[in-house]
Amino acid sequence: MTTIGVLALQGAFIEHEKALKALGAQTREVRLPEHLEGLDGLIIPGGESTTIGKLAAEYGLIEPLRTFAQSRPTWGTCAGMIFLAQRLGQYEQPLLSVMNIGVNRNAFGRQLNSFEADLDIKGLEGGPFHAVFIRAPVVTDVGDNVDVLATLPDRQVVAVQQNHLMATAFHPELTDDLRLHQYFLHLAQEHNG
Repeated sequence: MTTIGVLALQGAFIEHEKALKALGAQTREVRLPEHLEGLDGLIIPGGESTTIGKLAAEYGLIEPLRTFAQSRPTWGTCAGMIFLAQRLGQYEQPLLSVMNIGVNRNAFGRQLNSFEADLDIKGLEGGPFHAVFIRAPVVTDVGDNVDVLATLPDRQVVAVQQNHLMATAFHPELTDDLRLHQYFLHLAQEHNG
């Protein structure tokens, strides 16, 4: 059975666990480096990216997470996208710096500016995906080997994949649509198959 870890320092980790369990995967909450052992993949959830970075540093997780993400399927949603990025505008905060993307935090404004949008996502069958954006980041630049999976109508990039790494600016775990979690599970199974 596929076991997916969910970084459980802060943010919407429980919702990701529910989605994965609904698809028949085992989950493990990751709070310490040893929790990464034996995982087939990892989700870094939405939350507050600065807090996630500070807590990861405090618990000695930055290097173990970076090492894991360099070789194992890892998916960052919202704050998780920021944490995976190599470039982050004018902000200083701990990053894993494993995805060749630049990201702008809170690209759409404050909580009041949260919104929802139907996205066509490359590789996802079954019609548009209803995406929930809450204080969401946006991808500002895409480097080599990064595939754009989805953009907003104004062409802002909100979902990317780089080999075994995925990042979405929105919160798939806040909807009943399990297709992106299924996509990631498939990615993990293929990578570890």
